[in-house]
Amino acid sequence: MTTTTTTNKKTNVIVFFTDQQRFDTTGVHGNPLELTPNFDRMAMEGTHVYNSYTCQPVCGPARSSLQTGKYATETGCYVNGIPLQEDEQTLAHYFNEAGYRTGYIGKWHLAEQEPVPQNQRGGYQYWLASNVLEFSSDAYDTVMYDNDNKPVKLPGYRVDAQTDAAIRYIDQHKDEPFFLFLSYLEPHHQNHSDNYPAPRGYEGRYSGSQFVPGDLATLGGSAHAHLGGYYGMVKRVDEALGRLFDCLISLDLAEDTIIMFTSDHGCHFKTRNSEYKRSCHDSSIRVPTAFAGGCFKSGGRLQEMVSLVDLPPTLLEAAGIPVPASMQGRSILPLLRGEREGWPEEVLVQISESQVGRAIRTQRWKYSVSAPGLNPNHDAGADTYVEEFLYDLQSDPHELTNLIGIESFHSVTSDLRERLIRRMQEAGEAAPMIELAEPKNNSGARRVAVSELRKKL
Repeated sequence: MTTTTTTNKKTNVIVFFTDQQRFDTTGVHGNPLELTPNFDRMAMEGTHVYNSYTCQPVCGPARSSLQTGKYATETGCYVNGIPLQEDEQTLAHYFNEAGYRTGYIGKWHLAEQEPVPQNQRGGYQYWLASNVLEFSSDAYDTVMYDNDNKPVKLPGYRVDAQTDAAIRYIDQHKDEPFFLFLSYLEPHHQNHSDNYPAPRGYEGRYSGSQFVPGDLATLGGSAHAHLGGYYGMVKRVDEALGRLFDCLISLDLAEDTIIMFTSDHGCHFKTRNSEYKRSCHDSSIRVPTAFAGGCFKSGGRLQEMVSLVDLPPTLLEAAGIPVPASMQGRSILPLLRGEREGWPEEVLVQISESQVGRAIRTQRWKYSVSAPGLNPNHDAGADTYVEEFLYDLQSDPHELTNLIGIESFHSVTSDLRERLIRRMQEAGEAAPMIELAEPKNNSGARRVAVSELRKKL
């Protein structure tokens, strides 16, 4: 595989990382509001990872996986607030060793204090970030910390302020290979006010939106109050993506740069538990992912199931950097070459904070278990789990009808149970005992009430 350009220059790599973005905010996933024309073009002209899923639907654990290519139970960051170990090798370390300049701009969420001390920055050489950006800043009050841990207040709406900083970094490093990790807070809610502060004038464009995803239309939650702001934030993030592409074109870097767009998890708007994520449902775990540039040009739409842990080895291989054996994910580049044999038919999801849970997602099925009685903030895993959810996503894409325990689905459940245990073992976990759900006859299939979901979670 060729990883250099005609000028023999190493390929630059940019990670464009959003926070809490649902997959169905994008046009290529059916959203009709034209929120993401830049992402959509990127997906159509590059490589669209159509079935992309987080391996942990909460900020810190997902970020530890994206930095290391390991599951959160392996990094030890299985809940928010646990810092990434100093000896853990991150993407920055591998790119540093390969002669790249490395930079991090935005939200980190892998340290135990603010500002983030140098030894907890994952090896990034340039630093303009906050550990928990939603607390150090607000929509029009962007404050992050530089290499010397001095506060830097950046002008403009937060998305624009970060994008300006990224463009400055790219311009300053245009003559040397660079790896830039650009981590936005948007479209995550603003914690202290529990809302979604879009740029002025943007929320009104989408309030009372004609497009409400089926799960939100049925279950409600906070969606009707928050979708306008949430969609407005998504729109501004996509405009930032367009500015980044424009920057690369103007600096004659477009042919020498790979961009990966993804998110840490989705948003279910308080329909599945008492907050916004931390559940097995696609609204929590399915994320938009696409690649542009380099070997990803005209890659088409990949239908295989891809996990967040697969993205770090993908970036390393695309840059011509050896993928370490310690990474638990696998590069998707063989899929681009048509080498599909042996690719897993499911993704594994580890769930924490709302519950100690595990799930697998196949093209058609969702199977999830939980460990009642454990403290999800202190227990990374369990010896025994209880079956909780089974969804047929072919007939029930919005996961409204729980089939677990129904006799006619016994063989399906048995197969999924075995596959879940196998995937947990592959992730470094011990094989658990899984207690079967209470049997129900076929008439037991029903939609699960929101109150019941919240009680369980």
